[in-house]
Amino acid sequence: MNNLYTDTIVAPATTPGTGAISIVRTSGPDCFKIVDAVVKINSTSISKASGYTIHYGDVYLPDGKLLDEVLVSVYRAPHSYTGEDSVEISTHASSYIVNELVHLLTEAGARFAEPGEFTRRAFLNGKMDLAQAEAVADVISSTTSASHRVAMNQLKGSFSKELEELREQLLEMASLLELELDFSEEDVEFAPREKLLELTEKTVSHTEKLSSSFRQGNMIKNGVPVAIIGAANAGKSTLLNALLGEDRAIVSDIPGTTRDTIEETLNIGGILFRFIDTAGIRASEDSIEKLGIERTFRKISEAETVLALVDISENEFDLLKNIQSIFEHVGQSNQKLFILLNKTDKIGPLEYNKNVTIINSFVSSSNNKADIIELSAKTGEGLDKLKEALYKSENGLIANADSTFVTNIRHYEALVQATSALRQVHASLLSGTPTYLVAEDLRNALLSINLILGKDLNLDAETILHRIFQSHCIGK
Repeated sequence: MNNLYTDTIVAPATTPGTGAISIVRTSGPDCFKIVDAVVKINSTSISKASGYTIHYGDVYLPDGKLLDEVLVSVYRAPHSYTGEDSVEISTHASSYIVNELVHLLTEAGARFAEPGEFTRRAFLNGKMDLAQAEAVADVISSTTSASHRVAMNQLKGSFSKELEELREQLLEMASLLELELDFSEEDVEFAPREKLLELTEKTVSHTEKLSSSFRQGNMIKNGVPVAIIGAANAGKSTLLNALLGEDRAIVSDIPGTTRDTIEETLNIGGILFRFIDTAGIRASEDSIEKLGIERTFRKISEAETVLALVDISENEFDLLKNIQSIFEHVGQSNQKLFILLNKTDKIGPLEYNKNVTIINSFVSSSNNKADIIELSAKTGEGLDKLKEALYKSENGLIANADSTFVTNIRHYEALVQATSALRQVHASLLSGTPTYLVAEDLRNALLSINLILGKDLNLDAETILHRIFQSHCIGK
């Protein structure tokens, strides 16, 4: 693909002031000449330097004063990140030095880069496909070992490889159908319907497998959603603060203090958990609190895991009422439920044992699977046990992190569209739909895959036929 951006760009590649050095990156046809105008190299000039070499130099301000001593790394096209001639200048990590250096380079002819423009140029110059380009941001923003491994696999092309294989299968089908259309007057069938049906079943299975991985992929990237629920004043905000080790949520003895959801993340053993503190579940006439409670129910339905806090010090009537309310709003078929017996520090042994028996009996009779953990959010007792249980419930995310996961909503939506189009192709083949309609559905499936990879976005019959005539001997 031709590069649409033909000028030379410059931008800091690191955040100034956060370490010993900062890096300023330039890329484009005039980058060597521009750097030579700003950096004085004793031994040679950057324009004459070989690729993959590093050179010591000085940068001077217009008044002749030394700005900094720098190291200049040279990359010659196409062997660079962008595929263009590129230079990286390592300076001391001072925001003043970096800003002045960037200013000098722009004065010498460079343009300050747009956000993501270096990676965009890498994509446009064929150094990576669009899915890999998007993975660059995921690698940079990864906060856990699992999210890092998934992002690195995508950057290295594991996801793209699967899509390319899928795309090849679809192109093969499209090629055969387009041949039939091209020679329709001769009533020739290039694409046996049995073979096409077999291929569509195979590709549908593939797209469904990829799209179904989005749930886990999204949890690895953005965190496992964990809703903290319970009656008003059960200790939900206290638990969130205890887990985070900081006062993130307001804690009060007044029921209904939390009016809206509060979300925070925590890395437990390399897995990111996204904890959601919700409004207390109770009847309320307060319009604002009622909105918070409605939002609580939505967050419960969206959560992968639910932490249901029960005040173990309550009387038997309130205890049963609260636990029943929790079970009414938790979808046990697809959610993990932990019942947390909170405020163990406020109750004596006899009353505690009686209340635990009540809860165990209710859970057993409800035929719902739930893990029961004793803790005190106030004192911190039992928190380590809770963290260990959460980790064990999701440690498969780490074990499977080297598998191919869909983590991007754009990719997921495109795969869903591809699956829908392929199912239509399969149904049309079974019903004997005219070839031109089958071919149109197949093009839609191909376009969805191409949208992820960022290639052949104007797919049409000529594009497919060009592929045919490159690999087939037609008309002999």
